Amino acid sequence: VQLQASGGGSVQPGGSLRLSCAASGRIFSINAMGWYRQAPGKQRELVARISSGTGTNYVDSVKGRFTVSRDNAKNTMYLQMNSLKPEDTAVYYCNALIRVSVLSGSYEYWGQGTLVTVSS
Repeated sequence: VQLQASGGGSVQPGGSLRLSCAASGRIFSINAMGWYRQAPGKQRELVARISSGTGTNYVDSVKGRFTVSRDNAKNTMYLQMNSLKPEDTAVYYCNALIRVSVLSGSYEYWGQGTLVTVSS
């Protein structure tokens, strides 16, 4: 199983970016998925999380600006980031709890990071 994150880049303050995280490989089902970020010199933090249904939660600093969603048919999660601020600059990682078969439990997988830079 692999998670492939994409969509990072450089943007000016107030701009927007859309991150994608595609899961591939032997997948029976995907439970919760999430986006984390790690800024230089800081610990990794949870940014947004989406359940296997439609339940979502966000860190306070991105509420009202970021929206997490998923397309279960494509095994893909998205993070729409609007009104970006310099403090959003970080490497963003995706995470998912995945079952590889009907007999297996859920295991945690991580994607490689994608860099988001917000600067004028």
